[in-house]
Amino acid sequence: MTTLGEALAFARQRIDRLDARLLLQYATGCTHADLLARPETPVIGPAFAQFADWVARRAAGEPLAYLVGESEFRGRVFQLSPAVLIPRPETEVLLDLALERLAGRQSPDVVDLGTGSGIVAISLALECPEARVSAVDLSPGALAVARNNAGRLGTKVDFHEGDWFAPLAGRQFDLIVSNPPYVAEGDPHLALNGLPHEPRLALTDQDPGGNGLACIRRIVADAATHLKPVGWLLFEHGYDQGEASRNLLAAAGFKEPFTHPDLAGIDRVSGAHL
Repeated sequence: MTTLGEALAFARQRIDRLDARLLLQYATGCTHADLLARPETPVIGPAFAQFADWVARRAAGEPLAYLVGESEFRGRVFQLSPAVLIPRPETEVLLDLALERLAGRQSPDVVDLGTGSGIVAISLALECPEARVSAVDLSPGALAVARNNAGRLGTKVDFHEGDWFAPLAGRQFDLIVSNPPYVAEGDPHLALNGLPHEPRLALTDQDPGGNGLACIRRIVADAATHLKPVGWLLFEHGYDQGEASRNLLAAAGFKEPFTHPDLAGIDRVSGAHL
């Protein structure tokens, strides 16, 4: 029977050593301490079969988060499926800016457009418990993941299926946030870093020959009718879309448009208020 140490050595010949260790821990239920202190521990057949399958799929480029079905964001574990994007740490910038705008507001109404796995909406609901948080997504599969995450993490979010503002007729909010698709269709980056495994609908603006701004343009154009006085709109975007985003906000009548960088100094979130 294969031991923990032998299984780890097998995997390290094919994939990154950290990925190998994490996959072995998920497949067997062992800890990092177990691997160090008891590498001679046998791995039962079904666990090794699962581990070997994961190693082969990881070697072929499938993201680790999809293999194990979860990922961490802001210290919380969110369940995932290939119906949703894998959380990126850069999105924390959007959360931090949103929380700053909500500070001091009494029972603010907030909506997250294109919620995906629900990381933004759920994090806002947990970190600003006085807020009434809604979330919208076009994908039934994504909403199933988001609802499950909200239930697991013990918070209430009002989920809606539909295209951007379509399910929100007549409603107004203190804050609108979004991490919309902003990669241009045909961008060569879509073939790299596991992106072929992530949902294309959540990555690109679906505009052949476009510049990745189609979804952002729609959100900005319709946001004013769904914002209360002095309400804020904040959205994540690509590294080269800050100036275009500010121009769209100004053209739509928003005040004080700005762009905020992520920790790497790359333009990441733009926003403005009425």
